[in-house]
Amino acid sequence: MLTNNNNHPFHMVDYSPWPLTGAIGAMILTSGMTKWFHTFNMNLLMIGMTVIVLTMIQWWRDVVREGTFQGLHTKLVSKGLRWGMILFIVSEVLFFASFFWAFFNSSLAPTIELGMKWPPMGIQPFNPMQIPLLNTAILLASGVTITLAHHSIMECNHSQALQGLFFTVMLGFYFTLLQMYEYWEAPFTIADAVYGSTFFMATGFHGLHVIIGTTFLLTCLIRHMMNQFSSNHHFGFEAAAWYWHFVDVVWLFLYLSIYWWGS
Repeated sequence: MLTNNNNHPFHMVDYSPWPLTGAIGAMILTSGMTKWFHTFNMNLLMIGMTVIVLTMIQWWRDVVREGTFQGLHTKLVSKGLRWGMILFIVSEVLFFASFFWAFFNSSLAPTIELGMKWPPMGIQPFNPMQIPLLNTAILLASGVTITLAHHSIMECNHSQALQGLFFTVMLGFYFTLLQMYEYWEAPFTIADAVYGSTFFMATGFHGLHVIIGTTFLLTCLIRHMMNQFSSNHHFGFEAAAWYWHFVDVVWLFLYLSIYWWGS
């Protein structure tokens, strides 16, 4: 039952249990991660992940219903959503800035404990001309395909937009698989001095953002297949595209600073 009237352009949201279940899931997830780190037991972690995934699916379902079928996302509401996404990406920029700060703080003036050199003594860094360069090409190519999909949606070219989204999702999956392989073959660990810590924290969180962005785009692909985007009403896709371009730019900085310059 709707609890608001629509005699104004604003969207007064209905009562929803999903913020509460999301908070509970996040608490269980973080508690489960702590348990996993100390006891190597993933039971609580998997429960938290399940609660969060179910919350995401049902919360997104409600948002899609509001914007696509109930017509509650007016131009004014859409403007607010855009500003919300912009501020979210700005917060993500500052989040990654902290990792770059830690990396350059340690690499520009290595301490005596690190052997007065960077990479520290005993650390064999990755060759930037191998998997890191391939991953760079993959993300740059995905930036082209997502832009192609965006322009196709604005031109009402359904099949070309579908192809662009599909290839972007596949490239995101491919990037994640290559990074998993890179981690598996890594000659150092997160416990190997500040180099290992900054490397795995920066690239690991970026990899997490790639997984999130790929999920975001996969959701848009499914929605596009269900004809839920139009040439003038597709902010869900635009938000995913903005987020993906942000992921691309962060990777370029990671590649140039940590993989290439830092090696």
